[in-house]
Amino acid sequence: MSKSEPSESSENMTDDELRHLLEVAWHSRQTLMQRFREEGTDCFRLFHGTAEGLPGVSIDCYGSQLLIQSFHFSLQSNRINTIESFYQQKLPQLESTIYHDRSPAHSRRRSPDTYDERAPIEGEELGVTYQVDVKRLGQDPLLFLDMRVGRQWMLDNAAGKSVLNLFSYTCGIGICASKAGAKTVWNVDFSASALAVGESNALINGLDLEKMRFIQSDCFPALKQLAGIPITARQKKSKNGRRVKQALPDYPRLPSKQFDLVFMDPPRWAKSPFGTVDLVRDYQSLFKPALMATKVGGNMVVCNNVAKVDRDSWLAQLVRCGEKNGRKVEVVEMLQPENDFPSYDGIAPLKIAVLKV
Repeated sequence: MSKSEPSESSENMTDDELRHLLEVAWHSRQTLMQRFREEGTDCFRLFHGTAEGLPGVSIDCYGSQLLIQSFHFSLQSNRINTIESFYQQKLPQLESTIYHDRSPAHSRRRSPDTYDERAPIEGEELGVTYQVDVKRLGQDPLLFLDMRVGRQWMLDNAAGKSVLNLFSYTCGIGICASKAGAKTVWNVDFSASALAVGESNALINGLDLEKMRFIQSDCFPALKQLAGIPITARQKKSKNGRRVKQALPDYPRLPSKQFDLVFMDPPRWAKSPFGTVDLVRDYQSLFKPALMATKVGGNMVVCNNVAKVDRDSWLAQLVRCGEKNGRKVEVVEMLQPENDFPSYDGIAPLKIAVLKV
């Protein structure tokens, strides 16, 4: 059994044992919590069960809302009550608790383009305001907490730069870039509703929409156009066994353009008529056009969230891809998720590389 799998003892621990785990996790975050209080951050992970004794369970604070999630097994009502009671004593601002049972038999997962029809609340992080909603139908409350370190880097480094934010989702990275004083910010994502949240976030923060674009597009045609690479149809087998070109759906036309800073946080796997996103077997198919859309001497921040992908091997692939395309790729630094996302072996599944290209 791996450390990421639930054990029977984990699932059936006593309430006292559960409270002990919560207390240890709370104590380990006190330095970080003090910083959060000083900067006004009220969105963070309180308990990361994979590394803190209860695999498959996570507990997050989003403003006034407590979010409890279980991924491998259902939590009984007494467990939920124990968790709620514990954190209400620690965080008096909490007004509501939501439990999402995401175990296979009760998964609440929906299409990433499906949003619950309700008014989200606002959460704060690093001086930036975001719409957050733990009650919505999708997989997360509109803000990925482990990417806080990436948003902090953008706040510190995007001033005066042209920024391309790929797989932008609700545009947290782009919002931080604009907040930092970026010259222009282009956010690209396939989901119109996610981009709409991003545009609302820009308005909430009083940002200049004239300097921002929200582009609904498959990332492959968007990237290839920016990089000056022809867009060709993929081939598939017909009923008679012959290979024929697929008809391509329409896509927004974009000019050839390079940016000072390109940020890319793709999903693990996704397939479209334009190409396949595969972070395990073929990161290069995304990295090459993203590299070509980056100015010489510019920066790329690229992410790989697949735990089984070895960091050093992945970085070596990026360097080789650059060499094949006549570009030097230098790894400047690796950004580590903050301590509210501990890992049991000291190696975070989310790898974030800052590159100079």
